[in-house]
Amino acid sequence: MSIGFETMGEGAHKVIVLHGWFGDHTTFRPMRDALTLDEFTYATVAYRGYGLSRNITGNYTMAEISADVRALADELGWREFSLIGHSMGGMAVQRVLADAPTRVRKLVAVTPVPASGVPFDPDGWALFDGAAASLDNRRGIIDFTTGNRLSKRWIDHVARYSEQTSDRAAFAAYLQAWAKTDFHAEIQGKTTPVKVIVGANDPALNADVMKATYLAWYPNAELEVMANAGHYPMDETPVALATSIEDFLRA
Repeated sequence: MSIGFETMGEGAHKVIVLHGWFGDHTTFRPMRDALTLDEFTYATVAYRGYGLSRNITGNYTMAEISADVRALADELGWREFSLIGHSMGGMAVQRVLADAPTRVRKLVAVTPVPASGVPFDPDGWALFDGAAASLDNRRGIIDFTTGNRLSKRWIDHVARYSEQTSDRAAFAAYLQAWAKTDFHAEIQGKTTPVKVIVGANDPALNADVMKATYLAWYPNAELEVMANAGHYPMDETPVALATSIEDFLRA
């Protein structure tokens, strides 16, 4: 059984899109009207325990996401494809690259988790570790990672959507996967073209973190800091993000 997914477009350039910890297969929908759907075909997936795959159980690891993505590409008949990953998905696309480097054309990492994971202090870990059971923790994380500057109504919507569309056990397990997994030695030096996009208002996964990780590891990596965005540029600046991604993919 393949993981759940939706497709957009009918273009020759195939792209697989991976969501973040609070997302699912719908994460990039706000960008749809800005996408060039006669040039690209996008497959937006839902990990096991999320969205269209909520009832599919698993180990909830980066390796499992990679295997599921590669199986989906096989099912779709996509020998080669580019990858877009947001946040946790930014780590997952690197796992796919490590496992199948000859299949990946280009990689776009949006406010991404590095392949080395994310260190936490005790208070930060308590906030994130408690998010599976606490809507307030989810709200606090979303507010913090967007710079404490956005509508409380939108923050509440993102928090509630994640609670309603993800399995709680899967959500908790994926935190361990993206925070405590480290496979950066496997991708270091790979020459695949990589574009890293961060939001100017994301205090955690910011430009300095990307310079010390992605740009240090990938010789063909470039970095863009998106103004007026935090951790969720697909919601905050969807047209600018779509334009930036497609300019890179077609270059």
